[in-house]
Amino acid sequence: MRTIDKIYINGAFAPPHGSEMFDLINPATSQVIGQVTLGDREDALAAIAAARRAQPAMAATSKAERIAMLRRLDATVNPRIDALNAATMEEYGAPAMIAGLLNGYAMGAFKNAIEVLETYDFTRWINDAEVVMEPVGVVGIITPWNSNVGFICGKLAMAIAAGCTSVIKPSEMSAIQTQVLVEALHEAGLPPGVFNIVHGRGDVVGAELSSNPDIAKISFTGSTAVGKTILRAGAETMKRVTLELGGKSPTVILDDADFGEAVPIALMNGFGNSGQACIAGTRILVPDSRFAEFLPRLKAAVEGVKVGAADAPSAMVGPMVSLKQWERVQGYIRKGIEGGATLLVGGEGRPEGLEAGYFVKPTVFTDVTNDMTIAREEIFGPVLSVIRYRDEADAIRIANDTPYGLQAYVLSADPDRARAVASQLQAGRVLINGAQHEPLAPFGGFKQSGLGREMGVFGLEAHLEPKAVLGRRRAA
Repeated sequence: MRTIDKIYINGAFAPPHGSEMFDLINPATSQVIGQVTLGDREDALAAIAAARRAQPAMAATSKAERIAMLRRLDATVNPRIDALNAATMEEYGAPAMIAGLLNGYAMGAFKNAIEVLETYDFTRWINDAEVVMEPVGVVGIITPWNSNVGFICGKLAMAIAAGCTSVIKPSEMSAIQTQVLVEALHEAGLPPGVFNIVHGRGDVVGAELSSNPDIAKISFTGSTAVGKTILRAGAETMKRVTLELGGKSPTVILDDADFGEAVPIALMNGFGNSGQACIAGTRILVPDSRFAEFLPRLKAAVEGVKVGAADAPSAMVGPMVSLKQWERVQGYIRKGIEGGATLLVGGEGRPEGLEAGYFVKPTVFTDVTNDMTIAREEIFGPVLSVIRYRDEADAIRIANDTPYGLQAYVLSADPDRARAVASQLQAGRVLINGAQHEPLAPFGGFKQSGLGREMGVFGLEAHLEPKAVLGRRRAA
């Protein structure tokens, strides 16, 4: 049993004022593996006060000083990759491949911020107006459980690059992973108060960050419903917000695609992170003209997907993070059946041989129309909907017929044709023929998938306020 009974405030580990104990569960076994003591509003206020005290000195740091901080963080976090992977596999149930991918993003976060910072000019001129990009102030960072370490490192790196202090509220379900990370961050020896981490519930610690006037900006990744709550709470103090929210991403397979290549890519995009991903390509759009050819290939591929615990060799899909999430996914599978979709493979219940844990059968529905619940709402599990389309224009219409717009995928034998389709899709990112990632490109969503952008220069400037200074002429 792990016991996590400290939070991190003002550069030191300390017992929280809060006393609520929260059980940590291994989702592959359903067994309790530890407990974390949750912070309360008093702990949030203490963390905010520490960050506020540290903000003036942090804002005054030079670019070189911030780069030095980021290098120290990189030097202390990267050696912990094995411990972070082990914690992710145990606490999140992620298969080894998934754990490595999730934490691999964290390993590059500080280097990416350094790369952006090295070439960024915080001062520019517009005729005789000097425009200075200044830190927005204290940042409240709220992160989810489906890539705990990656989100913390990515958001923290950009806050530091901008000269902002922060208060981080990670998911209480990820406390073991967070503990490994915080120990590494602490070793970097940053000035007290530059970052503070408080375990706690969203409706307690998260709510305080969202409403407290000393928090200038919120950076949140999570559900659209919670994002709207944060936005409403932050409006009272006009907080700057970056919200990376839900998705219902389309995978548009054009009629010239090689199905031998397209099917594995579609499954990787749909089942990645066990389907617990905002970017999951859960709507697969297939042309009428090749539908009969596509289904048997897809069915055979899904039947070959390995489901298992973190230590299962070649497992692609792990358990859902909790019983609540497992029940949610089961409910959507029932809705698919009751709504008139045809079950191609998978279905309710656990996979054979996996009676313990929160495992879900990789599930695919066909005869899905875009107005069905399973095609409209984010399921957050390994459940895919196959939707037929008549022609390219129809595919684009269906792909865009969603309240979301985080990511989209286009598969075609002709990259130029795929690019033409991509230009018409309403999504923050469109991936052509794969699952590419560029950590310096902007990431964020259209419509109800969020506000603002993270990563690269866009992520840096989300933490900056432009100030125009007039009255002295630009030097010749």
